Amino acid sequence: MLYKTRGIAIHSTKFSETSIIVRIYTERFGLRPYIIKGIRKEHSRIRPGLFQPLTLLDLAVYNKEKSSLQTVREAAIAFPYQTIPFDILKSSVALYVSELVYKSIREEEPNQGLFDFLWDFCTNLDSSKGSLNLIPLHFTVHLTRFLGILPRQDYSPVNRIFNLKEGSFQKGFPDHDFYLEDPLSGFLARLLSSESAGMEEPDIPSQARGILLDKMLQYYRLHLSGFPGIRSHTILHTVLS
Repeated sequence: MLYKTRGIAIHSTKFSETSIIVRIYTERFGLRPYIIKGIRKEHSRIRPGLFQPLTLLDLAVYNKEKSSLQTVREAAIAFPYQTIPFDILKSSVALYVSELVYKSIREEEPNQGLFDFLWDFCTNLDSSKGSLNLIPLHFTVHLTRFLGILPRQDYSPVNRIFNLKEGSFQKGFPDHDFYLEDPLSGFLARLLSSESAGMEEPDIPSQARGILLDKMLQYYRLHLSGFPGIRSHTILHTVLS
């Protein structure tokens, strides 16, 4: 059956000389793999450029309940980016975010809250005129809310050690090395309580941002079974330093 839905391109791989498989986070079905046959042919009706990381799409897709691989009938840009494709900093952030989403989200069920979070992030990133330094870290922290691994917001003058294994702040040091202490734990607490989209930059030093991003990816590995390493964040350390 044919359905209309919005979608966010996440990751694509070559399937054959003329076809690709693209993972799209759709509003109607969640994260799904789609095969697009003939897209690499010269006169293809659907252009390969539509599936660059985080492209926002209007789609007409077939959905067969017993099939693990769906197909796309129509695809068009829903929100034309004005800056992301032409700004090396923004395109690096988009690459990191798409890789993080691809490697952390496993559900194939619709989640309107997560879809809206991703869609709004993309449009805000494109329109942002301020500093981008905090955006990847803010996104990484707040994505945990939709993955079921949101850290407990119990930081206090007493509970100043963040235990990465337990996902909570505590008074003393744990009996392992997976923890944060001030000022890093305090910075994390501020990010957790932030209601902004992360487009404004609190006073978090560059070195602290880099360490916190690495620690949050370690947090993902501790709490998400099978979560692999992220490669694109090393590019962020370079372009945002």
